[in-house]
Amino acid sequence: MEEPSRITPINKYALACALLASTNSILLGYDIGVMSGAVLFIKDSLKISSTQVEILVGSLNVCSLIGSFASGRTSDWIGRRYTIVLAGATFFIGALLMGFATNFAFLMAGRVVAGIGVGYSLMIAPVYTAELSPAMTRGLLTALPEVFITMGILLGYVVNYALSGLPAAINWRLMVGLAAVPAVGIAAGVMFMPESPRWLVMKGRIGNAKEVLMKTSECEEEAHLRLEEITKSALDDVGVTCHPRGDTFRGQGVWRELVRPSPPLRRILIAAIGINFFMQASGNDAVVYYTPEVFKAAGIRHRKQLFGVTIIMGLAKTSCVLVSAFFLDRFGRRPLLLLGSVGMAISLAGLGLGSRFLEHLDHKPAWAIGLCVVAVCADVSFFSIGLGPITWVYTSEIFPMRLRAQGSSLAVSVNRLVSGVVSMTFLTISNEITFGGMFFMLSGVMVAATVFFYFFIPETKGKSLEEIGAIFERKDTEGSKVIEVAGEGGTIPPEMESPEVAGEGEAEVAGDFGARS
Repeated sequence: MEEPSRITPINKYALACALLASTNSILLGYDIGVMSGAVLFIKDSLKISSTQVEILVGSLNVCSLIGSFASGRTSDWIGRRYTIVLAGATFFIGALLMGFATNFAFLMAGRVVAGIGVGYSLMIAPVYTAELSPAMTRGLLTALPEVFITMGILLGYVVNYALSGLPAAINWRLMVGLAAVPAVGIAAGVMFMPESPRWLVMKGRIGNAKEVLMKTSECEEEAHLRLEEITKSALDDVGVTCHPRGDTFRGQGVWRELVRPSPPLRRILIAAIGINFFMQASGNDAVVYYTPEVFKAAGIRHRKQLFGVTIIMGLAKTSCVLVSAFFLDRFGRRPLLLLGSVGMAISLAGLGLGSRFLEHLDHKPAWAIGLCVVAVCADVSFFSIGLGPITWVYTSEIFPMRLRAQGSSLAVSVNRLVSGVVSMTFLTISNEITFGGMFFMLSGVMVAATVFFYFFIPETKGKSLEEIGAIFERKDTEGSKVIEVAGEGGTIPPEMESPEVAGEGEAEVAGDFGARS
């Protein structure tokens, strides 16, 4: 395996597939960005209350829980690729319903449908990309969904700014309805993508898996080694995938294992659910959704100015997520995650101080408003360096092959549930304790998150998906921190290998691989 410091070339075919799969995520980002401005006009046009605004905004996240929860079993059944198509098609229907809504109930129906599509997309894009990508560039490629979410947010801000001058009865319909346009192209483009090689192996389609690995590897030898490693893991993990009846695998029995996990799986679940919980408990989605409300309270009243400031925030967020994506495979997951969480804690504390100061003044000084703007931009930027991209990367790579889809769907379901709860209560809690109090509370959450990440999130940089399982096999004897047990260079020491893999199972795999390849 290559030295970590070396720059590994990116396989162009794997990059193209990852880009295409990740474009689905632009739909969620666009909704987050555009809805932050659209709700101002929806509130005027449909005469809805602040409580209804919270329900409208948060409902997409709550309903995405349905899609993310169902996506694991669906992708085990029909495949990763067709699940991405299903996600795009569902969001397309939801966007049309929202664009043609005539009342609050009609609009909510569109949010429910779009939310289900978002839930499917959030789980499946990182899982597909992780299963397709070579180990040394998996961080960059699996971070692409968050890159596209951030680009979608920026696009939503730009559309808000461009359409804000239109009549209030028209502009918000165009804002939310335009999401249907990219959804069609995305669903069509995904049809040209290959299926995940690991899903193909689990279905017993070794020849098809080898074809995909030949295209996503730098040489035939690398493709051969990757396929042999995947096939060994499949025999040990799934058991039936390399036999004639391997195509009977539909993800059956997985939930039983997730509900009653072994100690290593329990540590994986704690890491995956924990990082997804803190991603949304950080309040980032709510801050993005309600940024105009926060800036309005800070003293920025004109809507064009509000949307202009959100564009600045979107540019900062997009720049930082690109930097994080390109350095994930060089510096690793842990350093960037800890940097991002510490930065968010400090930024939110600064935002709390600025907001508290402005709350007690009738005249809003420019320097205090500037402090709030800088603090918000810093908060979303540090999120884009750490929690934003790394949550998707980490969730998609730490589960064993057989449990990956449904284990990821469980973790993402927690993500969506917490996001919905935070989004639907953000304004209510802020009204009770003020925006300043809310940001101080979120800063405390990020302090707790930093402690959790330090003790429960081990490094996975440079490891193949099959090697990562060894990291969670045992704990550091000096404390509760999980440590790596893979040998030097990323290989698993002989003493960690199971008898099945080292003996009879290995011979069976080798024979089967040789016959099929």
